[in-house]
Amino acid sequence: MPQISKKLGANIRRIRIKKGMTQGDICRRLDMDRSYMSAIENGKKNITIAVLDKLANALGILPSELLK
Repeated sequence: MPQISKKLGANIRRIRIKKGMTQGDICRRLDMDRSYMSAIENGKKNITIAVLDKLANALGILPSELLK
């Protein structure tokens, strides 16, 4: 997988944990399968801009924060 997928996944995980949220919390908000969320956080899945936007909203941040 490209480096950006790993960086994105690491950012999602870091921000999620900082906000005291579990993968399950995010998945329930987005009606997303937890195995899919896990694959995203591990850099094993490429996501669409729409999914990036939904994840950012669920985390209460701007999508650009996930790409830093």
